[in-house]
Amino acid sequence: MKLIHANCIDEMNHVPDTAVVVTDPPFNIGYHYNTYTDKMKEEEYYEMLVTVIGNRPAVIVHYAEQLHKLSIKLGKAPDKVVSWVYNSNTPRQHRQIAFYGVKPDFKKVGQPYKNPTDKRIAKRIAEGKTAKLYDWWNINQIKNVSKEKTAHTCQMPVAVMDKIVGILPEGITIVDPFMGSGTTGVACKNRDINFIGIEQDLEYFAIAKKRICG
Repeated sequence: MKLIHANCIDEMNHVPDTAVVVTDPPFNIGYHYNTYTDKMKEEEYYEMLVTVIGNRPAVIVHYAEQLHKLSIKLGKAPDKVVSWVYNSNTPRQHRQIAFYGVKPDFKKVGQPYKNPTDKRIAKRIAEGKTAKLYDWWNINQIKNVSKEKTAHTCQMPVAVMDKIVGILPEGITIVDPFMGSGTTGVACKNRDINFIGIEQDLEYFAIAKKRICG
């Protein structure tokens, strides 16, 4: 686990090109962060993301429309896209998870069968088997009453990041240039995956450090 308190644009020059970027970046829609203004000009925003990602393989969590625009800027389409859906009173109830230059293996992470009363499925369950992970994840957002909630404004659920890092290739190093509260790092620690986290806000960095390092 390597945690860096710095601006990611400066630090990503020191990150190996073989590292896999896994991140839930600022969405550029006016969220209230401590020291970051989440409202750049659209062109500057996508140029910033492209600069941070570089030529590295990457897994990006974002809204569908923004991922389409990012793909155009990156000059490549995702190898795979997963839908993350959740119940919410907000205008959107889903985000997309795009895998660029890295192919996930859904057999590595199981999930409960959807038809457990089927005799064949019941037999598999009795044998301790699970269904392979689907590409449609129904996971609640982090809310004020959630046990894992921190002071971070826009915190990712560990369950989402755990599935992402769990289906990536073995032996990789994952870098989250927008570490925030450290959820990607928590998921990597739980799965014993090498992790580099970068966060420019000192309060958020302290939260992430406590969650990841104890």
